[in-house]
Amino acid sequence: MTGPTTRTDRRYLEEVIRVDHAGEYGAKRIYQGQLAVLRGTRHEATIRHMQEQEQEHLDTFSRLIAERRVRPTALLPIWHVAGFALGAATAALGSRAAMACTVAVEEAIDEHYQAQEAALGEDEAPLRADIARFRAEELEHRDIGLANEAELTPGYRLLSAAIKMGCKLAIRVSEKV
Repeated sequence: MTGPTTRTDRRYLEEVIRVDHAGEYGAKRIYQGQLAVLRGTRHEATIRHMQEQEQEHLDTFSRLIAERRVRPTALLPIWHVAGFALGAATAALGSRAAMACTVAVEEAIDEHYQAQEAALGEDEAPLRADIARFRAEELEHRDIGLANEAELTPGYRLLSAAIKMGCKLAIRVSEKV
């Protein structure tokens, strides 16, 4: 890693692009899983809005994967299944649990993106700006989840802690693998 006034290390930059691509892919799949269960409910439009933003984030990192010739994580097939399963399973527990999932994921991503913003060098100012914008949108998703009674989910703290731990583990392995 480097400081904000230095040049970004190529290996670190590859990890950033790889893990953010994987994370945005997983987020898109979580919302697809939630929609599979909550389609036709009052939550559908909200979930679609968040999914559309995640798709924009994913499109950005997909473009960077190609432009920068960064190897994507080998774990995408796992995140394909795991993301959908997490979204569908929490939605099956009810809309509050789906929103609790959103809150937990977005809080983990906020920490992750915040660290990246601080570590990227001046040579990566455009990427840092994208990450800052995406981070703001992820915090919007967290706030949407909280406004939709995520914290009233039975077992909220345990569910949230488990999802955050899973996200942090997924981040660590996706950076390298």
